[in-house]
Amino acid sequence: MAKHVYEAMFIFDSNRFGRDPGGVSGAIATMAQKFGGEILASRLWEERRLAYPINGQRKGTYWLTYLRLESKELTNLNREIALNESIMRSLILKVDPRIVEALVSHASSAHTPAPEAAKPAVRRPDAGIVVPAEAAAIDD
Repeated sequence: MAKHVYEAMFIFDSNRFGRDPGGVSGAIATMAQKFGGEILASRLWEERRLAYPINGQRKGTYWLTYLRLESKELTNLNREIALNESIMRSLILKVDPRIVEALVSHASSAHTPAPEAAKPAVRRPDAGIVVPAEAAAIDD
């Protein structure tokens, strides 16, 4: 069977990740290697408030990973992910071979964006609302 590249997004339990970031994120590489996979890029995406509580948690740490794995091993990897208590949710998608290089290089070099609270805000007198500065500049 052929090896394919997959994009995986994980939502980690923020409390467990905060106590042991290397161990929680390192579990992904360990699981992939257990089934003959290879990690191409793996990094923190962001930590954010969840839309709804998962297992009583209101915050989650998003982790993005690109990995190469034989397709027949994907079921075993998903089973292993489901058994990991630090992973609250996961989504694994097959990547089109034509864009693998671009996605992996972007993930390897990208930095986490600044939180919204750190961006300057502008009060619009006509609407009485506060909007991000870059949005206010567009309307003017």
